[in-house]
Amino acid sequence: MSFLRLLARNQLALAGLVVMGVVVALALVTPLLPLAPPNVTDTGNRFVPPFSEGALLGTDHLGRDLLSRLMWGTRLSLAVGFAAALIAATIGAAIGIIAGYYGGRTDNVIMRGVDMLMAFPYILLALAIVAALGPGLINALIAVAAVNIPFFARNIRGITVGIAHKEYVDAARLSGMSDLRIILTEILPNVIPVIVIAMSTTVGWMILETAGLSFLGLGSQPPVADLGSMLGEARSALITNPHTSIVPGLMILVIVMAINLLGDGVRDALDPRLKSGALNRPLPATLVAKDREPAPQHQDVILTLDALQTQFHVKDRVYRAVGGVSLSVKPGECLGIIGESGSGKSVTALSVMGLVASPPGLITGGSVHYRGEDLVGAPYRKLRTLRGSEVAYIFQDPQATLHPLYRVGDQLIEAISSHRSIGRDEGRNKAVELLEAVRIPNAQARIDDYPHEMSGGMRQRVGIAMAMANDPEVIIADEPTTALDVTVQAQILSLLDDLRRERGLAIVFITHDFGVVGQLCDRVAVMYAGRIVEEGPTRAILDAPRHPYTARLMACVPELGGGRRRLEAIPGLPPPVNDLPPGCAFAPRCDRARPECRAGEIALEPEGDRALRCLYPVEQPEAAE
Repeated sequence: MSFLRLLARNQLALAGLVVMGVVVALALVTPLLPLAPPNVTDTGNRFVPPFSEGALLGTDHLGRDLLSRLMWGTRLSLAVGFAAALIAATIGAAIGIIAGYYGGRTDNVIMRGVDMLMAFPYILLALAIVAALGPGLINALIAVAAVNIPFFARNIRGITVGIAHKEYVDAARLSGMSDLRIILTEILPNVIPVIVIAMSTTVGWMILETAGLSFLGLGSQPPVADLGSMLGEARSALITNPHTSIVPGLMILVIVMAINLLGDGVRDALDPRLKSGALNRPLPATLVAKDREPAPQHQDVILTLDALQTQFHVKDRVYRAVGGVSLSVKPGECLGIIGESGSGKSVTALSVMGLVASPPGLITGGSVHYRGEDLVGAPYRKLRTLRGSEVAYIFQDPQATLHPLYRVGDQLIEAISSHRSIGRDEGRNKAVELLEAVRIPNAQARIDDYPHEMSGGMRQRVGIAMAMANDPEVIIADEPTTALDVTVQAQILSLLDDLRRERGLAIVFITHDFGVVGQLCDRVAVMYAGRIVEEGPTRAILDAPRHPYTARLMACVPELGGGRRRLEAIPGLPPPVNDLPPGCAFAPRCDRARPECRAGEIALEPEGDRALRCLYPVEQPEAAE
C-alpha cells in the first residue's frame, strides 16, 4: 500500500495534509498575488475593520494591509520553522548515531553533554541563546534549532544502540568496511524513518517556538513581520481592535494543528506494521462477519467446530487461514491437530474463544459450540467469563507469555482472582498446590521466583499450572513442547496425560510431531492450507495413513531401530492462503494428483470412524511400505 493510501486511512491526518497543502501553496504563490505592499504604512487608514473595501482582513495600527502581512508572515514562519527542524534533525541525528554506534566513553561524554542541555527549560535556553547572539530572525532560528538538537540526539541514539549490535552490522565489520561506510550504508538507512517521524511531529512546535521569540521582540524585526511579531505588535490593541490579533493567531493555530495531525499520520504511515492493521488497537474479541451462517449445535460433545472460517484482511488481500474446519472433542479425550507451519492450526485454536487479533482477523463462517452454546459472535463479557475458567490455553513460548517483572506465584494468583474472589493467603496456598500438581519441586520456595530464574521446562509447567488454575473443562495446548529437550518433553506429555485422566479434561493438542501424537492423542486431525485433509483415531492413521499428505509427513519422520530408510521430503512449499489453487490445495505437491484433483471442490468424506479429503487416497499396502 502506498504512503498516501496509508496516510488517507487516518482521516485527521488527511485533513491536516489538505490544510497544510493549501497553506504551503498560498505561501509559495504569495509573490505572484496582487497584494498590497506588506510594509507600507498608511496611518490614515489604521485599524480598518475586516471585510472593508480594499482590505479584506482589515489593517493594523500603522494602516498596513493585514492580508498581505499575513501571507508574507506565514511564508517567513514556515521557512524558519522547517529550516530549524531540518538543522536540528541533521545535527541531532549525527550526534545520536555517533554516540550510539561507538558507545563506551564516546557515548558517555556525548550523552552527558546532551543531558546538561536537556536540564535547562528549552524556552529559557532559547532566550539565553538569542540574548547572547542578539535579536533577529536568523538568531531565533539558531536558538530554536539548538534547543531541539538534544531531543533528536537522544531519540536517534536509542535506535542506533539497538541497530549497532545486529548481526548484519557485525558482518559488515568483519568484512573490513570502515566505520563511516557502516554508518552511511547500514545504520543511516534504518534510522531515516525515525528522523522523518521525529521531524514531522516537532516542526509544529518549532514554528510555535519561533513565533514566541518573535512575539517577545527577539525574532523578526520591524518592518519585516512573521506571525509571532504580528501578534506582538497587536497586543496593545487586543481589546479595542481584536482582529489584529485574531488574524495571525488563527493562522498559527491552523498551521500547528495541521502539522501535528499530519505528523501523527506520517508516523503511522511510515511504520510497516500499519499495513497489517497491527497499529490499530486490537478488539477484545475477534470480529465476526455479518453474513456468517452459523452451523447447528451438537449436544453430545463438549467442544465442536463446525465449518469454521477465519480470514485476515490485509490491504486488498484476503488470507483464508481457516477454510471451513469441523472438529469435535469429548470430555476426557485428547484431539491432536498436526500439519506444517502455516497450515492454520494456531489460528483455528485462537478462533475458539475469539482470540484472533481484529483487525485484521475476521471470522467469516461456521460456529464454535461449547456445551451446545455458540461462542462465535458471543458478547465479550461471556467470552471473558469462559476464557481461562472453562477453556484454557497453554501457549508455545512461556518466556513470552509469562510477565518478566512479576513472580510466578503472583501471576498464578492473578489468574485465579480474575474469575473469583480469593484472599491473599488462600491464593498463595492454591498457587503452591498448582505448582505441586505440575510436579515442580520445592513449590513453596519456587513460587517466589521470577520467570527468568526458571528453566524452559519449569516455565512450561508454570504455563500448564496457570491453565489449570480455574479447573477448566477444555485445554488448548499450542505446541507446548516444541522448544523443550526430549527428556523434558516426555515429562510434560506425561503430566498432561495424567491430568487429563485424573480430571477428565478435554485437550486439543497442536503439534508438528507424530511421536507426540502417538503418545498422547486419542484422535488426530491433519491440516493443510487451512483445511482438515484427514481425521480419525490416532492408531488407525499412524498405521495406515490414507491421504498422500499424511503419508508424506510420516515418511519424513525417522524411526529408531528401523534400519536404513530414506527420509522423504515433500517437494515444493505450502500454497499461500490468499491464492489457493482450485481443487485440492496439495495437488501441486502430490505425486498421485490427476486433472480432476484440480477441477473443483473436494469434500471431506467420512470413511467409518475416519474422514478423508482425497480422490485418490493411499492404499494400505502402499502406506505400510
